Amino acid sequence: MAEPASQRPNPPPKGPLARKGIYLLPNLFTTGALFAGFYAIVQAMNGRFEQAAVAIFIAMVLDGLDGRVARLTRTQSAFGAEYDSLSDMVSFGVAPALVIYTFALKGMGKLGWLAAFVYCVGAALRLARFNTQIEVQDKRWFQGLPSPSAAALIAGLVWVMHDWDVSGQRIHWLAWVVTVFAGLTMVSNLPFYSGKDINLRKSVPFIVVVLVALGFILISADPPTVLFALFVGYGLSGYVLWLIRVLRKKQSPQKTKGLDSV
Repeated sequence: MAEPASQRPNPPPKGPLARKGIYLLPNLFTTGALFAGFYAIVQAMNGRFEQAAVAIFIAMVLDGLDGRVARLTRTQSAFGAEYDSLSDMVSFGVAPALVIYTFALKGMGKLGWLAAFVYCVGAALRLARFNTQIEVQDKRWFQGLPSPSAAALIAGLVWVMHDWDVSGQRIHWLAWVVTVFAGLTMVSNLPFYSGKDINLRKSVPFIVVVLVALGFILISADPPTVLFALFVGYGLSGYVLWLIRVLRKKQSPQKTKGLDSV
């Protein structure tokens, strides 16, 4: 005997209403990065600026891992990409802006919070542009300073000053310049090397392993100073590359003109 239609179980929904699973592994790293960014905000509100700066660096490491883990395990998804972008806005946009504001910019009045806002909106615009151009952009280069590197620049300054026992009020103008510099550089068109063309599965010369080991030793000797110096160098590298390209373009017509006259 056929079962009445009213008692039959409803068929599973199809199309956009269908349930879709979420990959756990890469999103765990994204959640960890989000937690680290939120933790940095809480610690900055409590005046624990060293812990706040370290938390931002931890968020940067976790953010770098989630994408690589997703690619290696083939668990990439649209949900993961959107979740990662929202996590980045908290960890590398809002958190660094609030940390540097409470550490050094709070006493500057309107100039202070405007500088923090320039950084925050720069991070938002940087992430929005990256999401819309990800399919057409050259994977070897970032357009503008990546938001994790900008956040590391801010966190590195706070960590170094705390390690040197220098209060934020004494370096508020330096903090203002670095904050505005990071915010504007994120929305610039300057090229920054991404490192995405590095294949970790390929064999490398022995000297590369030695250099990596020396790098870890150097960082462990004085983490705040070394990390801050590294990210200052990376933040300036885009301007150096841009200047080199401009000089090459100026030299190329001169070479062509010289060859035509021969």
